[in-house]
Amino acid sequence: MRLFDSILDSIGRTPMVKLCRISPAEGATIYGKCEFLNPGGSIKDRMAVHIVRKAMERGDLNPGGVIVENTSGNTGAGLALIAAVYGCKLILTMPDKMSQEKIDMLRAFGAKVVVTPTNVPADHPDSYYETAKRIAREIPGAFYVNQYHNKDNIEAHYLSTAHEIWDDMGGDVDAIVAGAGTGGTVSGLGRLLREKKAKTRLVAVDPVGSIYYDLFKSNTMTVPHVYKVEGIGEDMVCGALDFSVIDDFERVNDRECFLMARRLAREEGLFVGGSSGGAAAAAVRVARRLAPGQKVVVVFPDAGNRYLSKLYNDEWMRVNGFLADESEDTAGAVLGHRGGGVVWVAADESLLSAAAKLKERNISQAPVHTAAGDLSGCISEQAILTALLSGVGAGTVVSQVMDKPLPVVSADSGLSRVSEALLGRSAVLVGERPHRDEIVGILARIDIIEYLSKK
Repeated sequence: MRLFDSILDSIGRTPMVKLCRISPAEGATIYGKCEFLNPGGSIKDRMAVHIVRKAMERGDLNPGGVIVENTSGNTGAGLALIAAVYGCKLILTMPDKMSQEKIDMLRAFGAKVVVTPTNVPADHPDSYYETAKRIAREIPGAFYVNQYHNKDNIEAHYLSTAHEIWDDMGGDVDAIVAGAGTGGTVSGLGRLLREKKAKTRLVAVDPVGSIYYDLFKSNTMTVPHVYKVEGIGEDMVCGALDFSVIDDFERVNDRECFLMARRLAREEGLFVGGSSGGAAAAAVRVARRLAPGQKVVVVFPDAGNRYLSKLYNDEWMRVNGFLADESEDTAGAVLGHRGGGVVWVAADESLLSAAAKLKERNISQAPVHTAAGDLSGCISEQAILTALLSGVGAGTVVSQVMDKPLPVVSADSGLSRVSEALLGRSAVLVGERPHRDEIVGILARIDIIEYLSKK
């Protein structure tokens, strides 16, 4: 049995667990780094203790002093442990979208929690960033952690998280997937991979509404908007995020974050938060693009007990549109009755080839995919006929005459939601996201009519 001088010394050395049911049958095997088993309940314990100890070494903070930070909750929990051990006073600012469980937990440790508006720009005086800075300025000798821009955040994960993952896997890992919030985790992981000159790909995960995905993909600064998943994504560029060590980004939405988190609890016995669900959803996509025998590591940042009133509450999930009403039939039920499967047409195929596919399967339309496998449009008998009648040659590529993409709904979307998506469209695709590997079926109005009639 290991003995520790304080709870802080137990931070790290979290287990790596093989995901037997989430890993795709035809693809790489996924392993989860269980950071929610840190004593403070999240990966943020590593960064918090490292930053505070370095601040004490420099004389920026003394035992019994005041620590101030803006947090979505998990860094606050790590800091609460540290404040308790070192006898410091802790003041935290949090946006009002965070779960009540997080706020109550922090107050239980004796921290003062100041709740601020979520839907304001990062530089607004009322944002949780600016409120924390103001409080730190007003208290003599207070230490502002500044996790979003503190380079010690990166160093914490380089020294601990990254080396643990590398050692856990014996260096045999083909991809590592982790959420990007402050950026410390992915940047620390990437720094080690570059040092090792590893072929391991580092994939960061960003929610819809955050700025990182577009900034990385096209160097475009988009306008952020509010999303519900906590702990990942950002509305500003953080100094603790090093884009140069990241190989790719995957984008996730609130719904797939929450549903995958619930799957992890029910199918793998891993009680995790929404950001872990988002990372797992992205890891499944990455694993599907790899071969059997290859390995993907996904980082699970925090525990599910902080979201009992949200993603693990069925009523909250239904009210927010993430769960279908149990009394309502779903798109998946219709597919199960009719049979799934999708015929795809490539954007660079000829109209002649596309027409042959439609005739062979006796269908009137098909989704179109790019070379990368993303949904790019829809080709129909009507579009082909119109093109040929206008003098376009049969050898013309589909991308020049296709219609806009069909809407995508999830398999557990209620039929009322599917009906809304069908307004003005001939059919909908069923899947989690607009990628060829994620689409499981296509539904037209007649499919729903036949299902309900027979039922």
